[in-house]
Amino acid sequence: MERNSHITLRPASSADLDVLAIMNKQLIEDEKHDNPMSVSELKQRMEGFIAGDYLALLGMEKDNIIGYALVNKNAKPLYLRQFFIRREERRKGHGRRLFYSLLEYLNTDTIDIEVLAWNETGKSFWESLQFGPRSIYMRYEGKQKGKAYGKL
Repeated sequence: MERNSHITLRPASSADLDVLAIMNKQLIEDEKHDNPMSVSELKQRMEGFIAGDYLALLGMEKDNIIGYALVNKNAKPLYLRQFFIRREERRKGHGRRLFYSLLEYLNTDTIDIEVLAWNETGKSFWESLQFGPRSIYMRYEGKQKGKAYGKL
């Protein structure tokens, strides 16, 4: 694909739930999230998202879906909950172009995200777009789970 090709956004509908759920599952896998939901469960959850406070937008290059963004349209500032570029479409500049198209579509220059602490690739991507830390969201899961962070 040409690096300077245009990416357009279109709102996802119920007809897009299957592809959204599959991409959401890949996002969970790629960022090594502990969400155990199946594709069918993610489809149901996505349906609830877009019926409620969220707007799911598909990034399109001609008729090809490049990725998607899931935005809480009622949050102030807007909150980008999920952002995903299909695996076979990565390293082509699509993420950057999709993000800037998203800002333009939403008519905003301020948006919040969360990045998992261990997701170095994600952190690097967002930092390359001039995102900076605003808070630190932390979790304690107890010694019995073997996931207590830091020194005890």
